[in-house]
Amino acid sequence: MSAELLRGLGPRHSDWFALGAARVQAFADATEDWQPIHLDPGAGAASPFGTCVAHGFLTLSMLSAMSYQVVPDLPGMRASVNYGFDRIRFVAPVPVGSRIRGRFELAQLDEEGPRLTAHWDVAIEIDNKPKPALIARWITRFEMEE
Repeated sequence: MSAELLRGLGPRHSDWFALGAARVQAFADATEDWQPIHLDPGAGAASPFGTCVAHGFLTLSMLSAMSYQVVPDLPGMRASVNYGFDRIRFVAPVPVGSRIRGRFELAQLDEEGPRLTAHWDVAIEIDNKPKPALIARWITRFEMEE
């Protein structure tokens, strides 16, 4: 039942999320990554990007919140676990103040007893930009009741 539900999903988009200065600052404080191109408007303006940009890892970490919106609750699921990535590419910088959203498409689903392993092709799109911020193959595991 749950495997069929996942296989039946088409490409799905999350809502838009703002990556404003306060969120970027909070991420910098949490990770101790205070690189000036993320936080200092002068350093951002002098950078190759011409403005402050969000951390790539902040952008990547937003996939969790986005996935809660697009991946349905599965009947009999005991836990959902982040298993990792087969690839991640940071394609375009995200200017601070931009909005981003996730695009999820199931690429492969493996059934191993009471476990489902989903391989998602994901992209994080930047509002009003032609290139995505990142593309990745994300693997999640669903631990199901036996």
